Order: sequence, then C-alpha cells, then structure tokens
Amino acid sequence: MSSEQDGRRESREGQPAPRGLPDDGSSPAELEKLQQALTQAEERARGNWEQYLRAVAELDNVRKRAQRDIEAANRYGLEKFAAELLPVRDSLELAVQSAETREADAQSLKQGQEATLQLLSKALERLGVTPIRPLGEPFDPARHEAMLAQESSTAEPDTVIQVVQTGYALNGRLLRPARVIVSKAPSGAAAGRHR
Repeated sequence: MSSEQDGRRESREGQPAPRGLPDDGSSPAELEKLQQALTQAEERARGNWEQYLRAVAELDNVRKRAQRDIEAANRYGLEKFAAELLPVRDSLELAVQSAETREADAQSLKQGQEATLQLLSKALERLGVTPIRPLGEPFDPARHEAMLAQESSTAEPDTVIQVVQTGYALNGRLLRPARVIVSKAPSGAAAGRHR
C-alpha cells in the first residue's frame, strides 16, 4: 500500500461519516432506495405545497363571492317584496281611475277595497308575513300588547277577548305585537275570593 493510500485511509478513519449518509459499508442498492425515497418525499412536498396554494386561492375566491352576494342582497333584497306589492299598487291605481271616470257607488268601492286587501294579504303571506289574531287565547306578553283589562264573566282571566290591532310575524319572528283587550275577573268575584 502506498503512503498516499495510507493517508486517505487515515483521514477517512479519523473522521466520522458525514451525517445522513450511510457509512462506507452501504451497498449501492441501499443508496438507490434512499435516493428514491428522497425523490418521492420531494414530490409529495411539492404536491402538498400546490394543494395548499390551491386551497388558499379557493378560500379567497369563496370570500370574494360571499362579499359579492352580501352586496347584492343588500342592493336587491327588497326586489321580491316590491314585486309582490306591485299588483296591490295596480289595483289601487285602477280603483282611483275607476272612481274618476264614472260614478262609483259605495258597494263597488267596497268590493274594490276588499279585492285590494286580499291581494295585499296574499303578497304578505308569500313573503312569510303571517297575522297574529289571538282572540280567545291566553295573553302572551311576548306576542301581545295589552291595551286594556276588561272585566268578563264569560272568559277566563288573562284571556284575549278582543283584538284591537292585528299583530304580524315574519317567518316566526315577531314584527309587531297584536294589540289586545284582556279579560279580568269581575270585581264581585275577586272580592268574594278574599273573604
């Protein structure tokens, strides 16, 4: 063995094998497997990075689309409401024109008003607006506003005996409470209970 070869061997033996590389006893097959594993890991990393970028872009698109939808809803939110009320306006306009062109009797005016009210009621119903008419029901402060308490010998106390103004709910949510008159026990009955 030459002195040059001895020097190379000493320098190899004197230093530890570089980190991450197999020591001198590794076979070329093992190196090939490691190289393939490294290549596969790099491909997976590249694929994951591309998926991440696509997901970020898609999230940004969803956010922008949602913002546009919110702006459109704010801008055109009353479109359905307006479209439902147009026939009511047409009916009122026709009634006014009819009253101007000929002598309108009270009966025909009443019929026109009833037809217009029916159109309006149907339009509100299609929009999810429902009336609250609690006649005969127990008083509910969450849905009713008591205008007066009136003595009644025929109705249970705290029962709605008259609806002064109809209330309305929009898809189950209170728009306006029904204004009602509520029954109370007659004064003689209340006095008899205290004895």
